[in-house]
Amino acid sequence: MKNLLRVRTVILSDVHLGTSECKITEVNHFLRHIRCQKLILNGDIIDGWQLTRGGSWTKAHTRFVRIVLKKLEKRDTEVVYLRGNHDDVLARFLPLDFENLRIVEEHVHEGMAGRYLVLHGDVFDTVTKNFVWLAHVGDWGYRALLKINRAYNTWRSWRGQEYWSLSRAIKARVKEAVNHVSNFEDHLVQLARERGCLGVMCGHIHTAADKMVDGVHYLNSGDWVESMTAIVEHWDGRYELVHFADFIARFPLEPEMEGASLEVAEI
Repeated sequence: MKNLLRVRTVILSDVHLGTSECKITEVNHFLRHIRCQKLILNGDIIDGWQLTRGGSWTKAHTRFVRIVLKKLEKRDTEVVYLRGNHDDVLARFLPLDFENLRIVEEHVHEGMAGRYLVLHGDVFDTVTKNFVWLAHVGDWGYRALLKINRAYNTWRSWRGQEYWSLSRAIKARVKEAVNHVSNFEDHLVQLARERGCLGVMCGHIHTAADKMVDGVHYLNSGDWVESMTAIVEHWDGRYELVHFADFIARFPLEPEMEGASLEVAEI
């Protein structure tokens, strides 16, 4: 496979493997067309909450795991997996270190430009941290909203209209949601400053961002449920927020390959 994006580091979060809302075809395509020295999986990669309720695990979800393992085995990629709130079952076992694979609560990334604090971000979510039952209720409501959104966008596609996110519109217009995102960013920026880092990378709130907040570089890798975004660090130290819609313009989607053909493509 010659048509590849080659970067120093890739940071992605909130894939939510095990749910029907996971954009698994897109995230697998992204990972297969990128080569990196370091891959940071910043929480909620596997959705343990949904899997305990039955979930929706498919062969494509298993393929995601295989692609990551291939990067470890064949490409000598360093993989750092950070615990999120949906995969919080890992908390009791951390930290874990398996040669090039580390599973941790938080991580300091020594980037070309300097030190960046990396953590999922749920530690600053009061509901997730202190009212787990309410967080599960909120998760159920979010999943219901996504189902409504899917039906609505099917209707929009029939009319030749573009995708429109109901959940993002609500986030943007409800004052409490806007304040929550702002407070979340402020807390993380303050923590990064206390740790002597020039930036912070997180996920959790499904709101991708690349901006300066009070002199600290704030990066949020978004999610692979709606926004389909990731952060990459280029070899010159520059960070870029990559949107999948732009990525496929350069690396077009091809038909899914099965069995042996897939193995060859991934290696």
